Amino acid sequence: MVVKKTERVLADEWREILALHARTQCELDRELHQHGLGASDFEVLDVLSENAAEDGGDSYRVQEIAARVHLSQSALSRLIARLEKDGLVCRGMCSEDRRGVRVVLTDKGRARHAEVLPLQRAVLARMLRPVS
Repeated sequence: MVVKKTERVLADEWREILALHARTQCELDRELHQHGLGASDFEVLDVLSENAAEDGGDSYRVQEIAARVHLSQSALSRLIARLEKDGLVCRGMCSEDRRGVRVVLTDKGRARHAEVLPLQRAVLARMLRPVS
């Protein structure tokens, strides 16, 4: 009986996490839409921006981005193609591995990221901080 209750509590906690994620993702999509971005678009710009700020690197391999934004390789490739079409990123060959592709923020991408960063962080604060 205790095991069943513990399992039910775990399952309920998991569902709460999923629901919070879904609500937050929807809110981010709604707020960022007015700037021509979705939540996943912003995450890619944010990862690229953090990379440049932290270690001066100006690009990521697509596989490295996929590990940080939790999208499949094909979904990420389509997203990057859209961002490139909008002039926010550009892709290039990876010098270490000719099969690889590197992605870098453009000046327009940096500007768009800086423009919407406060909005994205405000949504996260509103959705993820418990009400006291």
